[in-house]
Amino acid sequence: MFSLPLADDAELRPLEVRHAEEFAAHMDRAREHIRPWVGPTFVTDDVDGARATLRRYADRQAADGARLYGIWLGGALVGGVLFADFDADAGSCELGCWLEPAAEGHGLVTAACRTLLDWAFVDRGLHRAEWQCRADNERSGAVAQRLGMVLEGVLREVWPYGGRRHDKQIWSVLASEYAKCRRHPGGWRGETGGTDEEETR
Repeated sequence: MFSLPLADDAELRPLEVRHAEEFAAHMDRAREHIRPWVGPTFVTDDVDGARATLRRYADRQAADGARLYGIWLGGALVGGVLFADFDADAGSCELGCWLEPAAEGHGLVTAACRTLLDWAFVDRGLHRAEWQCRADNERSGAVAQRLGMVLEGVLREVWPYGGRRHDKQIWSVLASEYAKCRRHPGGWRGETGGTDEEETR
C-alpha cells in the first residue's frame, strides 16, 4: 500500500474496506458538516454502512472505475478525495472531496487532488477531469479554481437537499491545460500561497 506525504504530518493513502471502523468514527465527526454537500449514500451512520461504502468503491476500483483515498492528519483519518467516476475508455474522470472541520485550512484537499490529476493525466493518459459541486459551495468552487479548472456552466435546481432544489456547477480541466499549469506554478488560478479553505465537493 502506498502512502504519499501531503504536508507536515499529513498523508494520502487508499481508503479500503479494512478501514471501516476508522471511517465510521471519522463520519461521526464529519457527518453534519459534509451532509449538505455530498451524495446521501456516502454519509453513513454506523460501521456496517461505512463498510458498505468502502466495499462499493473497492468493487468499482477492481473494474477500473471509481476510487477512494483517505487523508490522514496526525495519524487520524480526517477526510479524503475520490474519483467519483473514472472512465479510461472515454478518457474522462470526475474528482470529489470531503473534509472534517478540524482539518480545514491546511491545503490538504488541493494537494491530494493534484496527486490524483497527475496520475489520471500522466500515468493513465486521460483527457478531461470534472468537478461538480453545489453552486453555493464557494469553498469547493475555490478548490476547482486552484486545480486550474474552468467553470463550464450551471445546472439549475438539480441538487435536492433540505426540502429545496439547488443549482450545481460543472468545472473541468483538460490534460493540456493542467500540464501547462504544472510547468508554470505561478499559473495556478486562485493560488493562495499554500493554504486554502477547501470544503467538501
